[in-house]
Amino acid sequence: MSDDDICHLSATAIVAAVRARELTATRVLENHLARTARLEPALNTYVTLDTEGALRAADRVDRAIAEGTDPGPLAGLPVSVKDLIAVGGLRQTFGSRLFKDNVAAADAPSVERLRRAGAVITGKTTTSELGSKAVGDSPLTGATRNPWNRQATPGGSSAGAAAGVAAGLVPAALGTDGGGSIRIPASFCGLVGFKASFGRVPVWPASATPSVAHVAPIARDVQDVALLLDVITGHDSRDPGSVPAPPMAASAQIGLPIRGLRIGWVSSLGYGTADSEIIGLCLAAARRLTDEGAMVAAMDRPLFDADPNGAWNEVFYGAIGARVRQQAGDDIAQADIDEALKRVLLQRGPDRPPEEVARLRADGVRQVEEAFTRFDVLAMPTMPVTAPPLGVDVPGGHEGRNPVDWSYFTYPFNLSGNPAVSMPVGLASNGMPFGLQLVAARGNDETLIAVASAFERINRFRDRPSIA
Repeated sequence: MSDDDICHLSATAIVAAVRARELTATRVLENHLARTARLEPALNTYVTLDTEGALRAADRVDRAIAEGTDPGPLAGLPVSVKDLIAVGGLRQTFGSRLFKDNVAAADAPSVERLRRAGAVITGKTTTSELGSKAVGDSPLTGATRNPWNRQATPGGSSAGAAAGVAAGLVPAALGTDGGGSIRIPASFCGLVGFKASFGRVPVWPASATPSVAHVAPIARDVQDVALLLDVITGHDSRDPGSVPAPPMAASAQIGLPIRGLRIGWVSSLGYGTADSEIIGLCLAAARRLTDEGAMVAAMDRPLFDADPNGAWNEVFYGAIGARVRQQAGDDIAQADIDEALKRVLLQRGPDRPPEEVARLRADGVRQVEEAFTRFDVLAMPTMPVTAPPLGVDVPGGHEGRNPVDWSYFTYPFNLSGNPAVSMPVGLASNGMPFGLQLVAARGNDETLIAVASAFERINRFRDRPSIA
């Protein structure tokens, strides 16, 4: 196997080869590090690359195998970690000058579990400041570029995670999702990004947006995402929102039949929409689930009576504003933060009463739950457009929205806590990837994996960017 071929292997294939002694974890890592050295200057995916720590971890895997010890289900797998997630001993900057010297004291639960499973943590990847934008730039690290078109954003806020996986710098990555931050870049980069039900993956230390925050994997196919979900899910008492449930059996859902499942095409959210080309291509792709025996029908009414962004903006930007004030003081106008984030915080006005926010949120949750009395899974575009150009916070045609809530299809399912996945469909007429979002009822994560796997069987996305 050539060195270049190694960086194009799936995560599942890498683990199998390392465990079978066909590859060493060290060789796998060194190939990915060499590729990173070559492509990182053009893409800007890392805040901190931990070469020495990764080499030590790979060596531990190789020694365990040599001694006949089981190295774990992720043996030798290089995985990057978004800079909103704590990796003990490494900087955790949140993409912000306010935290540029912050060092995490301990691993987040998801990182602990990756390490125990034999994964090799390569470093910390770029994010928009405090995860506050759907694109991939920050005042601290500058712009991360999309491997499909380096004049376009990879999306955000898990920008470096997605760009790195798409370019073959790592086979899989850990990101976060508070309003779409794993699904948005998955759509823009032609990847699979899976947000489990709220609480299935513990979040600790507490996120800046704790009531909507998720830690989530991104990879090039469903099997690889499932491989990580098997490891990182499961209860952790340090997270008050952690669900008292065992780890997911995500990998066991790959290839299961979906015959008879009811798929609801969301023809209207009741607000916002996607480009007509994306709608048409996503609808055609969703209808192909009938090839796997599912029943696909359009919803006969809008999903929402009103845009749930009122509640989402309160719980998301209200919480981010509190984190900024805690660090920089009450004068937001003078804070050394992203100008787009500053504008949102200055324009918000006083916080809404908690009981009003709770009522608005409950209304949205009720409408989502009602849809799942008629359907097992909902299907819709992930994003209204393909990746915007660098430097654009809100794409043309969507003016009047803030730097996240122009992602109409993603943030409602952070409010409701449903599992949601972005699946690559193909390339639009401009040559850029776009995704189909599939959403299941809260707690039905395994069903969603099975449907995503079925979709991948009938619509396997095999393109990759020229840089990769």
